[in-house]
Amino acid sequence: MLNLYTAFDVQMELRDFISQSRKLNKLSVEELSSRSGVPYGTIRKFETTGNISLRQFLMLYEAIGNLSKVRTLTKTDNEQPTSIEEVLKNA
Repeated sequence: MLNLYTAFDVQMELRDFISQSRKLNKLSVEELSSRSGVPYGTIRKFETTGNISLRQFLMLYEAIGNLSKVRTLTKTDNEQPTSIEEVLKNA
């Protein structure tokens, strides 16, 4: 399947999501740092460059969002029905 998004594109979207969520929740960088345990300088660098460790990103996400949403990325899709009987049974 053709995908036009790159890892960099998604990285920048995640950066923007954290930054916008912080502002919507009226949190300063200092407050987010205190809530998440991620150092102030790391948050500033992340909001500028998009670079951060996965663990620190998850700590930020946990402080402003629902971490279970990220966990859904690791779950496999439900199996597709293999027969018309299965489709009708689940209808």
